[in-house]
Amino acid sequence: MGKRRKPSPPSRARMAVLTTAMAAGGAVLASGTAHAEPAPNLATVKEQVDQLNEEAEQAIEKFNGFQEKQQKLQGEANLIQEKVARGQETMNELRTRLGAVAADQYRSNGIDASVQLMLDSDPSAYLERAAVQNQVSESQANLLKQAQDEQRRLDQDRAEATATLAALDSVGTQLAEQKKDIQGKLAQAQAMLNKLSAEDRAKINAQQNAEKAKAEAQQAATAAAKDRASRSADRPDMNAPVPAASGRAATIIAFAQAQLGKPYGWSMTGPNSFDCSGLTGAAYRAAGVKLSRISQDQWNDGPHVDRANLQPGDLVFFYDDIHHVGLYIGDGKMIHAPRTGKNIEVLPISAMPYKGAVRPA
Repeated sequence: MGKRRKPSPPSRARMAVLTTAMAAGGAVLASGTAHAEPAPNLATVKEQVDQLNEEAEQAIEKFNGFQEKQQKLQGEANLIQEKVARGQETMNELRTRLGAVAADQYRSNGIDASVQLMLDSDPSAYLERAAVQNQVSESQANLLKQAQDEQRRLDQDRAEATATLAALDSVGTQLAEQKKDIQGKLAQAQAMLNKLSAEDRAKINAQQNAEKAKAEAQQAATAAAKDRASRSADRPDMNAPVPAASGRAATIIAFAQAQLGKPYGWSMTGPNSFDCSGLTGAAYRAAGVKLSRISQDQWNDGPHVDRANLQPGDLVFFYDDIHHVGLYIGDGKMIHAPRTGKNIEVLPISAMPYKGAVRPA
């Protein structure tokens, strides 16, 4: 047998070819396993952002309710604490008078047990025995009874103050939680918008403007159809034009119109920004009428009005949970503070799920 020859090493040219082929294969493999993040669907993003903003507005009205409750409890706590302070001053004065009695008794025959007891603790048990045994003078008994009654009132006031302050702490916790929820939803909505290109964000704005214009056109068409029907049926009561605002309503609407273009600000009641119920409340305040703070409570601030009988100045409410309110200005339109990121505007009441209307007294 001949000697087996060792295979010759690959040439430099062949090594270069192999290296290039391996690099290419690696590139193919890498491109096959890497996945670029898909571009967000514009319609889906808009729907999700709208939903988040809706949920945020619901949370904002709850926040407003907690805030109002907190302010009320704080006021009550301040009054009770002032009452406790006055009661303690009265109690100190009574103890000073009892101390004078004790001093006189000490200089004569020693301190009466009843006075000593009052200076040390609650005299109620002793007074019951003393009244039977006639062990104290009438003047001392009156003084001790006065001190006893004052101590009882003071204890009750302190217990009430403790309960009110505990409730205040609880509401403060709820308020912080609600604020965190609102900020989370708004941040989530903004993060979704930030993923869109400037072109897509412009498209969303254009869609919103188109939806608003469509709602206005539908409202105008409906009004025109009703007008034609009323004319053909020769019913003058249906022919009447939209009533012009006058008196209090004119003041309310004038205030709201002056706010057009100002930004929505959650939990704000003016003067630079407003949320929905903050705007309606401020408009009514301008006419000397106080409304409740949140939309759900404003729903109960007056008699309800049928949609067919709406008048300028009426409050109009939306959604089943009544978390949005606007101010009716006539011709099927309202002024309202929409949501975070938008400004106070005029909008047809048909643009949102209509719930009902209220005419505050």
